[in-house]
Amino acid sequence: MKVAVDARMIKMSGIGVYIQKLMENNCYDIALGKKEDIYSVKDNIDTIEYDAPIYGIKEQIKFPYRKLKKEKIDVLHVPHYNIPIFYKGKMVVTIHDLTHLVYPEFLPNKLAYFYAKFMLWLATKKATKIITVSENTKKDILKFFKVDPNKIEVIYNGVGEEFVKKDKNEIKYLYKRFNIPENKKILMYVGNLKPHKNLERLLEAYSKIDNKEETCLILVGKAFANYNVLEDKEKELKIKKNVIHTGIVNQDELVDLYNLADLFVFPSLYEGFGLPVLEALACETPVICSNNSSLPEVGGDLVEYFDALDINDIKEKIQKINEYEVNIKRSKNHLNKYLWYKTYEKTWRQLLKYEKKN
Repeated sequence: MKVAVDARMIKMSGIGVYIQKLMENNCYDIALGKKEDIYSVKDNIDTIEYDAPIYGIKEQIKFPYRKLKKEKIDVLHVPHYNIPIFYKGKMVVTIHDLTHLVYPEFLPNKLAYFYAKFMLWLATKKATKIITVSENTKKDILKFFKVDPNKIEVIYNGVGEEFVKKDKNEIKYLYKRFNIPENKKILMYVGNLKPHKNLERLLEAYSKIDNKEETCLILVGKAFANYNVLEDKEKELKIKKNVIHTGIVNQDELVDLYNLADLFVFPSLYEGFGLPVLEALACETPVICSNNSSLPEVGGDLVEYFDALDINDIKEKIQKINEYEVNIKRSKNHLNKYLWYKTYEKTWRQLLKYEKKN
């Protein structure tokens, strides 16, 4: 059995973690992408150089069709919907979410929307099998495209073993590292700062809580074009001194920040899975989050939910920061459903179906 993967997104958050975990578990024989990126995760895997930006004509032109044909692979795993259009072999495609179709208003222009819709449609047609990460995303795929439901396999993401409860004394360095006040309750968000993450409403809700001066809000994640919008919003709401932007943090810092937080808040308008919710729970940090898309499916009854469009509802849930606690036993039972080795085993079973018979 010989499996190749398009690993160009391996250094990114989200899909990058997904690729890394499957690669670490020896799911693939060949990885396509930049050698230095791939070798930083796994240095004993065969690579095919494939350096092209995602979303665009260059990734189609530069795709190594001939090299893959020469390798005689059984199946290609594409971990995102940007498939190689002219690839003729067996192909398993993972579609994580349909954010671009559910919220087209957050795309830069109409051309981006039509491109996303066409590529998603093509992926559903050309894929030998579609993997998705939640029942909610499967439902969305069936809503937007005519696909045989049996063609779609739901395989949940996992939570890394590094996400565990820590002693507060081990993480005190964070106060100085990110200039966090030591005498305040900490509310935290983790994720990118894209518009569908709904951070403007979070800022508005936070600005309305009664006990604001006893708290601080930490936003952990990559800033995009809307970062200035958030900064302007913080100034407008007079909460800039209460809000801390860490930017991207390393994995150790991320685990420690989850442990430092008194409450994790996830106000997203749409998620294909919502891994930060589980990461926070694994660190025994209480979670409040949106009641939409896949989040109730992933968070179960361990999470307090709010209407992501209702600023007052978000405010009321934040304001009860001192009242939440995690039921450790129930949480551990719940998290056992979301382990990376299970993701690997189920994914490998799907890939194995396409082994060529001699």
